[in-house]
Amino acid sequence: MNQNQAKHRYFKELGISLALYVILLVGALRLAMDLQPGALRTAVLLSPMLAFLLALRAVVRAIRRSDEFIRKTTLEHLAIAAAVTAGVTFTYGFLEIAGFPKLSMFVVWPLMGAVWACTTIVDTLRHR
Repeated sequence: MNQNQAKHRYFKELGISLALYVILLVGALRLAMDLQPGALRTAVLLSPMLAFLLALRAVVRAIRRSDEFIRKTTLEHLAIAAAVTAGVTFTYGFLEIAGFPKLSMFVVWPLMGAVWACTTIVDTLRHR
């Protein structure tokens, strides 16, 4: 499989899993409003994570299908994103102690995803 085919397959797999995530998320949030706290409500609220696992699978498969150079640069971008996210969240922990508002854990993944996207874009532009 060439790189263009692999990229197309990755975006298709990722797109399907993210669409399923949105559907499950909207459904879970609506359904959970009518449920009492407990195991069923917890399971319903966690159900979108099944689609997240499919997205994770798409990422892993894309990395495994890649050639050495793409795999190396992708893992570098992920490592940078993880390091920046760790630094920002750790720093913000101190800011919370100083009185800044508490942030939800929902902030962590979008931050990491944004840094991953930025490192990929910058690296792509740099190597044109």
